Amino acid sequence: MDYLEFKNNIFSINNSYSFETIALEIFKYQASNNKVYSKFISLLGLDPSKVSSIEDIPFMPIEFFKSHKVISGNKEVVRTFLSSGTTGSVQSKHMVTDLSVYEESFVKSFEKFYGPIEEYTVLGLLPSYLEREGSSLIYMVDYFIKKSNFKESGFYLNNIEELAEKLKELNGLKRKVLLIGVSFALLDFVEKYKMEMGDDIVIMETGGMKGRRKELLREELHSILKEGFSVDKIHSEYGMTELLSQAYSKGDGVFACPPWMKVIIRNTEDPFEFLGEKKNGGINIIDLANINSCSFLATQDLGRDLGNGEFEVVGRFDNSDIRGCNLMVL
Repeated sequence: MDYLEFKNNIFSINNSYSFETIALEIFKYQASNNKVYSKFISLLGLDPSKVSSIEDIPFMPIEFFKSHKVISGNKEVVRTFLSSGTTGSVQSKHMVTDLSVYEESFVKSFEKFYGPIEEYTVLGLLPSYLEREGSSLIYMVDYFIKKSNFKESGFYLNNIEELAEKLKELNGLKRKVLLIGVSFALLDFVEKYKMEMGDDIVIMETGGMKGRRKELLREELHSILKEGFSVDKIHSEYGMTELLSQAYSKGDGVFACPPWMKVIIRNTEDPFEFLGEKKNGGINIIDLANINSCSFLATQDLGRDLGNGEFEVVGRFDNSDIRGCNLMVL
């Protein structure tokens, strides 16, 4: 299967059989064409030719994006996305060789759950991301803003008074609106402004206090935001620098993946054991849009498989920023 076939097939997946078939093809491709992943597999003592099911595929620790150049194939890097990190921490670097895969992934994923982006006025409240270079989230939201049919779409940094006026104006128009914001900025907003949003307004948090405020449980965060915006549900986006796909929640922290992405829960004591439904463990992600990097990642998030392709995020490993796999060193 050549590269164009991979691209076309990824976004044509419509059942579990086609997902597993393409996932195994991409595994074989990356095992041969990704030096970092290939070395990781080798150090595990695994023969890639013996892998015949998803359950046999090894998941690479996501921390390798901090210390290694994770690329499959020999195409030129056209964009490097950087994680936010904290002062003094090592940033993850996702080197992208084909931006069209990322764009197709985030557009099709959003539209699967919410419909055409052109129909939305898109408002981005993402100050911590706007204030730095290399954010994949800013790239996505900027693309949405440009694709929107409405001139009111745009980013907001410190001008939240203007954002409040814009929301009131749009609320009266009964038009579809997506307000996507980092958690601390949405909290700052509702502390200053009490809104009464209609059913056409989607309030979506992307997580993260970024050191600006104390961390809150999701239930507490959503409770404050629901009251502040007078809405029944707070939506969420689950994504990260190391992924070119996103999962979405339309409320209550229950996420669903697009057809080319899958979450598998691993035992926190044994990373090679997968857990069944309703059990807490580490989140492994298969993201087939990561065709040019690595599609099989073990994250430092903790979650629970709810069945029917849905999952919850329940926390993170302790010291997750410094934990890693000691099989490979700098």
